[in-house]
Amino acid sequence: MDNCCAPRADRTYDLAVIGAGSAGFAAAITAVEQGANVALIGHGTIGGTCVNVGCVPSKTMIRAAEAVHGAGAAGRFPGLVGEAHVSDWRALVAAKDDLVGSLRQKKYIDLLPEYGIAYLEGVAKLNGSGVLVSDSQVTAGKIIIATGASPAIPSIPGIERVPYLTSTTVLELNEQPRSLLVIGGGYVGCELAQMFARMGSHVTLVTRSRLLPGSEPEIAEALAGYLAYEGITVRTRLGYSGIVSQDDEIALTIDVAGCAETLTAEKVLVTTGREPVTADLGLTEAGVELARNGGIVVDDRMRTTRAGIYAAGDVTGRDQFVYMAAYGAKLAAKNALNGDSLAYDNSAMPWVVFTDPQVAGVGLSERHARELGFEVKTSVAPLDQVPRALAARDTRGLIKLVADVKTDRLLGAQILAPESADAIQTIVLAIKFGMTTKELSETIFPYLTTVEGLKLAAQGFAKDVAKLSCCAG
Repeated sequence: MDNCCAPRADRTYDLAVIGAGSAGFAAAITAVEQGANVALIGHGTIGGTCVNVGCVPSKTMIRAAEAVHGAGAAGRFPGLVGEAHVSDWRALVAAKDDLVGSLRQKKYIDLLPEYGIAYLEGVAKLNGSGVLVSDSQVTAGKIIIATGASPAIPSIPGIERVPYLTSTTVLELNEQPRSLLVIGGGYVGCELAQMFARMGSHVTLVTRSRLLPGSEPEIAEALAGYLAYEGITVRTRLGYSGIVSQDDEIALTIDVAGCAETLTAEKVLVTTGREPVTADLGLTEAGVELARNGGIVVDDRMRTTRAGIYAAGDVTGRDQFVYMAAYGAKLAAKNALNGDSLAYDNSAMPWVVFTDPQVAGVGLSERHARELGFEVKTSVAPLDQVPRALAARDTRGLIKLVADVKTDRLLGAQILAPESADAIQTIVLAIKFGMTTKELSETIFPYLTTVEGLKLAAQGFAKDVAKLSCCAG
């Protein structure tokens, strides 16, 4: 890499950051802005998961598939074969690669000289006085570990002998699979299953529990129905007995209520979560404790169990979203340099699933709120009560609000709607600043917007919104 410099044993840094992804860059830039001398240590492709193999490539391809689906273009590919199908797929992958390369250069590589960050390329390992980078000593006053996470592989008998795809490799295929078996019903599995189906692949989605286990049951059930309506075979609440590769296909044997069944597809995609990247860092020897999920244990100041060493982002095994990685990394850098005064707060953390319709949420679900001891009340507004959805002739979805009975304060919300990714931020602010359902119901919202549905849902705590006029205040 052009901006790489060799580690110098005679150089002491105020802060060494291990990992050159979103969290690593956020920590390094924040530290420089605090006046620190920073070494950023990376290994492999700079930029981490989000720009290279995660958010950016998947979302641009999802949006393209959405356009194809909306225009009815999928009908041009009868039988899922032919030159048009192949060339369109390759063009999509090429456009994705071009975007990724451009953003990696502009948002990562070009920023190193801009901020005066010393970028050290090599394998990092903690030792007593700092970090070894490819066996060269780098001395630092404080250290932040931000090595991210990688796709987790489920324990299915035979999986190690099957050429499975992950969320990384599936977006690198030169040819679109005729059929795809997606193992895992989390947000990655749902997003990619729909994307491939809309591009013309025959998709089967299987999961041990239900779709989106962290979502409200009403939303998970509705989304499963919408995916099935688009031709995706959705199988939930099953077990995996074994998987093999045979006759140019992959066969997964599932167990459904004690009965064995075999599902086959040309390709199999594993989307069963992500596991923190902590191997070979020398963490145990350095006194850095790991959690049961493999993540680095940190307190609310982003401190590990070893003084002077902090961790942030997916490597901690919690809140694995790029914006939370950047948020935690900024806190870690400021605390490392300025005295540990800032606390991590995820109480108003939004999350989004980029299916169509989108799923977005913030705060506590009804179940979680009850588990924490709240006496809760809920309001559910189907999208067929939201004027925007009626005008757009797309009433797929619902809005669910959760509130505390005693104080009327909002505790959480989840939205299933075509534009929920944008609408959820209103509830983020409402929860952050302690709004009540009454205050939300009395707030002015613009007409014919998805976000107006939040007001209707809030009004639903006290009245039947089906009996309101279109612009009822």
